[in-house]
Amino acid sequence: MSEENKDIPAEIDVLRIMELIPHRYPMLLIDRLRDIVPGETGVGVKNVTINEPFFQGHFPEQPVMPGVLIVEAMAQTAAAMVMLTLGEEAEGKIVYFMSIDGAKFRRPVVPGDQLELHVKKEQNRRNVWKFTGQGKVDGKLVAEATFTAMIVDD
Repeated sequence: MSEENKDIPAEIDVLRIMELIPHRYPMLLIDRLRDIVPGETGVGVKNVTINEPFFQGHFPEQPVMPGVLIVEAMAQTAAAMVMLTLGEEAEGKIVYFMSIDGAKFRRPVVPGDQLELHVKKEQNRRNVWKFTGQGKVDGKLVAEATFTAMIVDD
């Protein structure tokens, strides 16, 4: 770990996540970020409950977390990790999606699941970051995608 990253914790809670990214309920989709390797990898944790607003319409009789929200949770995990890594350099900036590629959904995510969002930096050029992400429940792959984001002034 570089000298500048020595004070980055291996885990942060939802309050710290909200300091890093602008998302708020009901669009904040991660509860914790752990296993942080600054600028490289991290694991977001989403505790999926029946109280999620999207379950009212997707699908009330057989609630399933929408795949697009799983990919959004991956992106929020990556954004929080990048903003934490950049520290003061990230102040006044926001992260925007640029592209999503190869998204695959393998199993449904349902109330009671703890969704782990494993993200890994594939490339970084200036303000553009490319990641691969995997969603897992109980160690089983439920979703995967490659996505790119740009960090811009707010």
